[in-house]
Amino acid sequence: MTKAQRYEAIVAWFRENVPVAQSELVFSSPYQLIVSVVLSAQCTDKRVNMVTPGLFRRYPTVEKLAAAPVEDILECIRSVSYPNSKAKHLQAMAAKIVSDFGGEVPGTVDELMTLPGVGRKTANVVASIVFDEPVIAVDTHVFRVSHRLGLSNGKTPYDVERELEKHIPVGDRAVSHHWLILHGRYVCTARAPKCSECGLSGFCAYFARNAKG
Repeated sequence: MTKAQRYEAIVAWFRENVPVAQSELVFSSPYQLIVSVVLSAQCTDKRVNMVTPGLFRRYPTVEKLAAAPVEDILECIRSVSYPNSKAKHLQAMAAKIVSDFGGEVPGTVDELMTLPGVGRKTANVVASIVFDEPVIAVDTHVFRVSHRLGLSNGKTPYDVERELEKHIPVGDRAVSHHWLILHGRYVCTARAPKCSECGLSGFCAYFARNAKG
């Protein structure tokens, strides 16, 4: 199977079997999404969704978050991973959105990446979900699944991102991020991937190498 054939088969399988795939973060605005994605770094969406309702009740707008003392933000997010650095990033990010973007979350990847605490993955998630940019965010799940399936052997998340975007049609890129991340979260897990339950095993390079017999 060529790489092009593998991409075509895997995208077709997801289209048919997972027609709807979306973020498991709970949000209702670009402001809430970017805060949630920053909090989700090396933390589960489930934990973030437990923390954000209280945070957003206390700071319902980006302006209120920008004006908040870091110590008060920290009290709201203490149960997530790396709360001290994330509290500082959230306050600084909100302040920059207010000062440089008129209180509106910017809509391009390059602009988003100027915000404190916002790396390429976070920027791509927000740009894709909120602004329909044809970009694919590569987190640890997407990176792992892409390698196992044989979609990419890129050494960095950016390498994988570029290869995925090269082969996946523009119209499928936004949902492809969710296809891959959810597949990695629930089926192609880091430890003991559930190959016997996976509908993609017939197209999977990892399965072909390791799971025969």
